[in-house]
Amino acid sequence: MTDRPPRIVALGGGGFSDSSDPRLDEYVLGLTGRDRPRICFVPTASGDSDPYVVRFFDAFARRAEATWLPLFQRRDPDLRRVILDQDVVYVGGGSTANLLAAWRAHGLDAVLREAWQSGVVLAGISAGAICWFSHGVTDSFGAGLAPLEDGLGLLEGSFCPHYDAEALRRPRYRQLVADGLPGGWACDDGAALVFEGNELREAITARPDAGAYRVRLVAGSVEEVTLPTRPLGPA
Repeated sequence: MTDRPPRIVALGGGGFSDSSDPRLDEYVLGLTGRDRPRICFVPTASGDSDPYVVRFFDAFARRAEATWLPLFQRRDPDLRRVILDQDVVYVGGGSTANLLAAWRAHGLDAVLREAWQSGVVLAGISAGAICWFSHGVTDSFGAGLAPLEDGLGLLEGSFCPHYDAEALRRPRYRQLVADGLPGGWACDDGAALVFEGNELREAITARPDAGAYRVRLVAGSVEEVTLPTRPLGPA
């Protein structure tokens, strides 16, 4: 895997988590170049939800060597071996703050950084997308949306998922950036950003009306730029 660049796919929404459209997930698998890639689901943000794990296996077991990594009832003492043996690590949605706390308690944060540097594709939706950035917008702390300031920092700046699916996401993210949250990126449900190293490679969409955005403070005003997107092929 060392000849492959560090890659992250940040989904704003969609994939097996909340859609029957498989195209974003197929794209993630396709990055590996393998006919039957090894993929590990990390459902920490949902508290290792059993139904969520079942949905993952329903979506991936026929087209990949699928496994999952529980932390709340941890089974394997060697997390590094499990993660570095994968082609893809796919992180589910839920509470970003709880995810980060659990990962750090188990040392999984350092393992994931090593995996990224080694060419394992890191992907995730919602909390599983926010976590890779240094900052984000989260509902981890209650009913409202609050800044998250202690992400893993593999990618610089902030990320906001569900940009079109939740009415408060866009105005709240723009306000937080205006108030000093580092600028960054946002994705509608059905869209994803693909990074190689720290650089954006492309934005992809599984819905014709899904968008991806660059959001930052420019000369004291919040600037939101719609990014060019590449529609994925038929489902």
